[in-house]
Amino acid sequence: MPSTRLKERITDDMKSAMRAGEKQRLQAIRLILAAIKQREVDERRELDDDDIVALLDKMAKQRRESISQYQSAGREDLAQREQFELDLIHGYLPAALDEAEIEALIAGALKSAGASSMRDMGKVMGILKPKLQGRADLAAVSARVKQLLS
Repeated sequence: MPSTRLKERITDDMKSAMRAGEKQRLQAIRLILAAIKQREVDERRELDDDDIVALLDKMAKQRRESISQYQSAGREDLAQREQFELDLIHGYLPAALDEAEIEALIAGALKSAGASSMRDMGKVMGILKPKLQGRADLAAVSARVKQLLS
């Protein structure tokens, strides 16, 4: 049975938000739990912590995109709501890596994959993705790897 300490923590937070009457926080946590449940139903299995982190990372990316779209449309009220959800999601993600740690992981992945050209990009990202999921912007990491390989 997969380890789901993160799911239990989110559920406990939902209960405490309910008891405290924090409606906005409760709504955001329920949104997270609904996404987890939907994925479990779709895949017919219980998600482990790594799967949940990947899902939260995807949700955070969606929130960042929505915030920029709402701000460009002048809808600060909606942007603030999305920012609240993004901050809450970040609370469940592992601590972000700094630039030096990311560079060290990229260098290690390039070496272990024996990468020398763009054809090795998939191998390198396959090594990096599990280590960086939820801890770094994978699009930025991918761009950096691409820059190093070309």
